[in-house]
Amino acid sequence: MISPSRRLDFTEIPVIDIGPLIHQEQSEPCIDALRAACSEVGFFYIRNHQIPFSLIQEVRAAAEEFFCAPEEEKMALAITPQIKGYLPLAYRSYEGEDRAGTSHQEGFWIGHDRPESVQSPLDGPNRWPEQYPSLKSTMLRYFDETERLANVLLRGFSLALGLESDHLSRYFKAPLSRLKVNHYPPQRSPVREDNLGVVPHTDSGGFTILWQDEIGGLEVQNKNGEWVGAPPIEDTFVINIGNIMETWSNGFFSSTPHRVINCGGQDRYSIPLFVNPSAEVTIAPLIGNIDSVEPFHYGTYQKDLWQKTFPVANIT
Repeated sequence: MISPSRRLDFTEIPVIDIGPLIHQEQSEPCIDALRAACSEVGFFYIRNHQIPFSLIQEVRAAAEEFFCAPEEEKMALAITPQIKGYLPLAYRSYEGEDRAGTSHQEGFWIGHDRPESVQSPLDGPNRWPEQYPSLKSTMLRYFDETERLANVLLRGFSLALGLESDHLSRYFKAPLSRLKVNHYPPQRSPVREDNLGVVPHTDSGGFTILWQDEIGGLEVQNKNGEWVGAPPIEDTFVINIGNIMETWSNGFFSSTPHRVINCGGQDRYSIPLFVNPSAEVTIAPLIGNIDSVEPFHYGTYQKDLWQKTFPVANIT
């Protein structure tokens, strides 16, 4: 269905100022930088993203409070088949036999609060802890802000692929995007390959907007099998290309393997927004030989992958 991700020869991850893209002023150098980063690395940092640091800190504080709650309180909000709610520590993650492993993290997921239906089985209500109201208020504000940023990046990716500026946004009318807060407890060093903060994987959707705290631990794999660090850089987000964007680009953009190891002796927090298209969209290459990949239904693909990755959710 989707070709294996490319592994490229890089030793560092570029930093891109997206201010010109946000303000739509002389953005050609920014588009060129996006094109190079997406095709040569698949990861990059962005500056001048316009997301207030105060909001990020509010989400982090609310997440810390929630993750300190008793386990029974958190499990009362256990993750649903729509991938919304609490995912407990050290769940078993499956992405094919070569990617099975235990992820040493706990997380809390939300998405768009749309009713579930026969036509939209991946939609459904979010789950919120009544005892911690700040988690809901801060995550929803952050969701709105980062989705606005996602729309800016969609315009940039469209132009970088030689498409009309609004082309990719057409596939995100009712997105299946998911926002998550992650907590990684400290891990002993050395860490076993089957017990990482996050096991090696590629992201399944369009792309990811990641805020990471000062602890670090994110690593990206190049074609030589080397793990290149993506350390925290103040006032930036990390952006990475997902499998769907790689398919749209006909392999020109790279969905690059990555993992997380938290050996710093401290709790680590991160906030990824997984930017996913609408369920009803048909996925196929948009440039080059458009017959190189057989078209497929995004909702079916994502449901099958969630079922493998989150067996605790009992997706049917």
